[in-house]
Amino acid sequence: MIAPKRVQQAYDHRLRQFVCATGDTAHATRIGVPRSTANGWLQPRERPVISLSQFGQHVESLENELTKLRAQTAKLRHLLRLLFLVLRISGFSFQNCRVPSSNDKSKLIHQIRNCATAIPLGRVLNLLGISSSRYHSWGQSDACELADISSCPRSYPTQMTCSEVDIMRSMVTSTEYRHLSTGAIARVARKVGKVFAAPATWYRMVRLHHWRRPRVRVHPAKPKIGIRASKPNEIWHVDTSLLRLLDGSRVYMHAVIDNFSRRILAWTVGSSFDTGVTAILLREAAKGLTDTKPSTVMDSGVENINSSVNELMESGIIQRVLAQVDVTYSNSMIESWWRAIKHQWLFLHSLDTIETVRKLVAFYVEQHNTQVPHYAFKGQTPDEMFFSTGVDVPEQLRIATLEARKSRREANLQVSCNRCRTNPPLVAIQPPTNTT
Repeated sequence: MIAPKRVQQAYDHRLRQFVCATGDTAHATRIGVPRSTANGWLQPRERPVISLSQFGQHVESLENELTKLRAQTAKLRHLLRLLFLVLRISGFSFQNCRVPSSNDKSKLIHQIRNCATAIPLGRVLNLLGISSSRYHSWGQSDACELADISSCPRSYPTQMTCSEVDIMRSMVTSTEYRHLSTGAIARVARKVGKVFAAPATWYRMVRLHHWRRPRVRVHPAKPKIGIRASKPNEIWHVDTSLLRLLDGSRVYMHAVIDNFSRRILAWTVGSSFDTGVTAILLREAAKGLTDTKPSTVMDSGVENINSSVNELMESGIIQRVLAQVDVTYSNSMIESWWRAIKHQWLFLHSLDTIETVRKLVAFYVEQHNTQVPHYAFKGQTPDEMFFSTGVDVPEQLRIATLEARKSRREANLQVSCNRCRTNPPLVAIQPPTNTT
């Protein structure tokens, strides 16, 4: 038989205070209070009492702690947003990245499990770009000792081992084998008994791991500035260029350019390769020359080395200089102009007939000589440099640039919004000028 649960008696606090004040327990025992209980009221002891003032202090400390936690949470929230934005912009994802170190992989698994206690596991994996199957294959054991590879070695035992991949990497990136191709390195590795793999496997590993061969070509030093003239009609360049029409026929273009001013002195377009065209162009370019005998740089072709050009040299009109034969310089100035006229103008049109090519070349030569300023001349055109009529152009452009900047600043300062009206821009204070 289970004894009934004892019910503890509760007494009015005013009765207890009366007994303590009088020291007489008879009043309490007379109304049914046990003598031991009444005598216990007389014992001098302090009881902890929670007052309203103490409760207020506790609430204040909780509010201060809550304020600090809110500030820390706001900082962490902004930091996480910034990190997520950096991840999205950089495009980093574990979908296209491997974790080769088993220690790093174990640390990553541990941190994912910690985050999963507060954030759903699927959301954490989506943020990192890790599939659930890949994560669970990592977490099959608490101590993952295998490196992160594309497939399980036990499921695919014929794949390359980590030690073999390391040997392949060291041989591909080593300077000892830089004179061999990747296929030759694969055959050498099989010959010496290091790695037995097909060349296709080597090429696949090179692409997969982005290995770089240590074969950097050493180019000879080239002059940054080529041959330059100090005045007009001092050095000329002559060259021939080939162009094909839509029907497959050929068009031969010849031109003479002045080295100092980059002005096209003479040009022609023909349907056949004529060896006498060079002499005709040089005679046309030399019209008006008095005591100047320009050195003409030309390639060592049959159109430049013939009897007609030899007669010009004997008459004293020009001096023939063969590029990369008589001098170390090339004929790059006229070749650069051919490249510009082709890619910037001729190739933009339907080249059906030779007459079309002549009209296009005539237009481009006129624009090149008279309208288009050259970068090396600070705003002057080739004609202005050749005839010395644009000496003041650089200074005029400098002054016009300063005026444009001043007017641009004044126009921008006149445009304002509500924020500009409340916060006017800072204006630099000009130092006082000394008038003494």
